[in-house]
Amino acid sequence: MASPLLGLRTTIYAAPDLEQTKAWYTGFLGIAPYFDEPFYVGYNVGGYELGLDPHLAPALGSPVTYWGVEHINEVYQSLLEKGAKSLEEPQEVGGGIFVATVQDPFGNTLGIIYNPHFRLE
Repeated sequence: MASPLLGLRTTIYAAPDLEQTKAWYTGFLGIAPYFDEPFYVGYNVGGYELGLDPHLAPALGSPVTYWGVEHINEVYQSLLEKGAKSLEEPQEVGGGIFVATVQDPFGNTLGIIYNPHFRLE
């Protein structure tokens, strides 16, 4: 029997000041949102949605979403330069897989991962 889950589609981050949060993510991602309304902003990131919701508050202990990257050290440094705070510096966790986490300026945890074994088909 196949899994009823089809895979990840959307990750939503708290955006207490939607315009400021949108400006930060637009600057970091280098793309404009495809959906931009006063109640929600959505970006298409490699076929997945990164959403910003002004009605959410950052949740301590919530699951961390790791966004795939090719050059983890460069992306990590870019996040820090844009005002994110380091939570976990890039480190190998085995098998050539590297992970890092930062806290964006709005209190959300943003994870990045380089995994040479995982490729979307």
